[in-house]
This record gives sequence, C-alpha cells and structure tokens, in this order.
Amino acid sequence: MATTTANKDEIISTIASSSSPVFISTETLCTILTHHTLMNHFQSTLPKASTILQTPIRQHHSLSPSSSLLLMPSWSSSSSLPYIGVKLVTHFPQNSSLNLPGVQGSYVLFSSTTGQTLASMDSTELTLYRTSCVSGLASKYLARHDSEILVMVGAGSLAPHLIKAHLSAIPSLRKVIIWNRTVEKATTLANKLSQSGEFGGVRFEGCGCLDEVVGFGDIVSCATNSETPLVKGERLKGGAHLDLVGSFKNSMMECDDEAIRRGKVFVDNETALVEAGELVGAFERGVIKKDEIGGSLVELVRGEKVGRISSEQITVFKSVGSAVVDMLAAQLVYETYTRS
Repeated sequence: MATTTANKDEIISTIASSSSPVFISTETLCTILTHHTLMNHFQSTLPKASTILQTPIRQHHSLSPSSSLLLMPSWSSSSSLPYIGVKLVTHFPQNSSLNLPGVQGSYVLFSSTTGQTLASMDSTELTLYRTSCVSGLASKYLARHDSEILVMVGAGSLAPHLIKAHLSAIPSLRKVIIWNRTVEKATTLANKLSQSGEFGGVRFEGCGCLDEVVGFGDIVSCATNSETPLVKGERLKGGAHLDLVGSFKNSMMECDDEAIRRGKVFVDNETALVEAGELVGAFERGVIKKDEIGGSLVELVRGEKVGRISSEQITVFKSVGSAVVDMLAAQLVYETYTRS
C-alpha cells in the first residue's frame, strides 16, 4: 500500500531509532510479499515515486561473454519515501546447468535522512516479485479481461512468478501452457503448480513445440535469454497480449519483427528503447519508430495513455526493469517488516 500521511512520522521515527541494520531473509521476504499486494502497491505508488526518485542509468559490466554485473541505485529526499537503495546483481545464465538461479544479488536500503544502513535483503527473490508484478500490472491495462489461456515461454525461476502475477491480474485465465526448450522442465513446473492447490479451476500443462501453442495464447509471456526470436508474430492470435521480459541487451530478442509490427508496443520505462534487442533492432530496420511506442507503464497507470482499445488489437509490453520498482518493492518489504 502507499505510505500515508498518518504513518510517515512513524516511518521516520523508526529509521531514526534504528541502531543497526536488519537482515530480511528470503523466507521472511516471501511471507511478506504476494503478487497481488505488490501489484496494488505499484499501482498506487508508481505515479508519485517516478517523480521524486533519482534513478541514474544502471551500470552494466560484462564479466565474460555470458556473465555480467549490474548496479542499480536510486534515492529520494522526500519524507514519503526517505530512502536510498542500491541493487547489486549478477547474471550467470549458465547456472541453469548447476540448478542455480541465473540472476542473484542483494538489495541494500539506507536512510536518505541520516545515511544509516537500514536493511539488506535477497534481491534475487525481490527481483522475481517486482519483475513479474510489473508484467501483471501491465496486463491489467493491455490484456483482454476475458483472457482464458496464458502461454508461458520459459520455465526458469521467473516463470512461476509471471504465471502467478498474470493469474492474479486477470482472474478469467483458466489454462496455462508452459513451453521450454527442455520439455521435461516445462512439464515439471506445470505439475508443481497444479499440485500446489493454489489455483483452483486453472489447468497447467507443459509442451515442447512453441509454434503449435503460441497461437492459443490470449496472453503470451516470455522469460528467456534467447538471442534468436522465439515468438513469431504471424502466429499470434487477434487480441493477444505479448509480454516480453527476458531481454535486457541488444543481442537478445524473444520475438521477431512481425510481432512488433502487428502489435501496439508499450514499455515499462524509456530504458527499454535503448536496451531491449527486440525494439533496438526494430528501430534500426525501420519496423517501428520511437514515436510510435504507445507509452510507458507509469503513463498507463496515470491515465495519460490509453492501453487496449479493442478486443482484436494485439498489444506488446516490453520490460527491462528499473530502480524505481526495486525501491518500491524494498520499501513494502522493509516497512511491513518493521511494523510487524
């Protein structure tokens, strides 16, 4: 929820009286956050936070041809959000062969009033929640509200979070088809979600041929590190919503030019215009112009831009992440933790 006037003094008092930083374990973080509450928090706080937070362009350092280090700082001097935050992230995609997350890191929260270190928490899990909830929130504005089938492209650590966020955002969803290059991983995830009992009335299944199922998707959500297009635009059904999460550098792309050409494209923030391989390539090839982008997530939430305008329109949402949503997710975790 948004920070209210009534609890601002309480937050500042808690910060001022903090003698040592707290460590919020991954287990505790997962008991605090739900996809529903974090999406609501983003929806209520993004419009103001995007105006008061300073968020320099993130630093992206290549450690090897496949691995990288990212530094994402942000800060605010406003009494409604009196924090400095830094996320430190490593990206090692080859970790999947070791049964480890490809993205790992820590988030450190400081007071912008005193400079004190307030908390540290696992940014791997924080990132999974915030990334999926950004996509889920975008779906509220861009997907058809009678959507029934979600096609999940990829079965890595982000996939179950994206599935849960979309199911929370679009309650009409009744079937989830999961594709992965290794079909066993898709089937395993489908069975795990089905057996969890969290999603009454929703069927889950794995598949090994994306081209055969992508056309069924009312929502197609992609979370891969692919450098070759997986989703072919010609196969998208009328009215589909395409959610692109995986790429964050120019060499990556999860869909082809036809998907960008057919869809009305929206982004989480302007960084996507220079980092996302699908968009950078499309701009270079003249498939779409930058001024044809439909708007950002903040503009959708504020009502400054219109999302879906018809049941047959194809919409595309490309996210690359931002320090703003990192801060807001960490804020919700920290303030909930200190109030408990």
